Amino acid sequence: MKHTCEETPSGQLLQGIREFNRGDWYDCHETVEELWIGAEGEVRNFYQGIIQIAVALHHWRNGNFGGAVSLLNGGAGYLRRMADRCQWVDVAGLVADADTVRKALEELGKERMASLDPALIPAIRTIAVEPSEK
Repeated sequence: MKHTCEETPSGQLLQGIREFNRGDWYDCHETVEELWIGAEGEVRNFYQGIIQIAVALHHWRNGNFGGAVSLLNGGAGYLRRMADRCQWVDVAGLVADADTVRKALEELGKERMASLDPALIPAIRTIAVEPSEK
């Protein structure tokens, strides 16, 4: 089934968003990867971006500085190719948050990465769709 950014998010994507936002980044990766496998076009980049940012945060928590920085950059790169919103998700906000946390990690460096301000951890936010946009 071909998915588009204009669609209502699937239950599976909503599950992945909940997992991401509660810090279950590995689980989010697994959940969204199932959507990514069959996806095409713009929505494939959307799923790939979420997956890479989730895995980046998983790496950060596990002390893998290089993996965290690289995947934050890569995930944001996939999402930059997209519209500012996809399946109700604030894509532009997620890109900005991923960039902010990546820059903070780069400033902290590998030795101090564990002292990252928890307030900088990205969350996936949804944007209400106006009735005229449906």
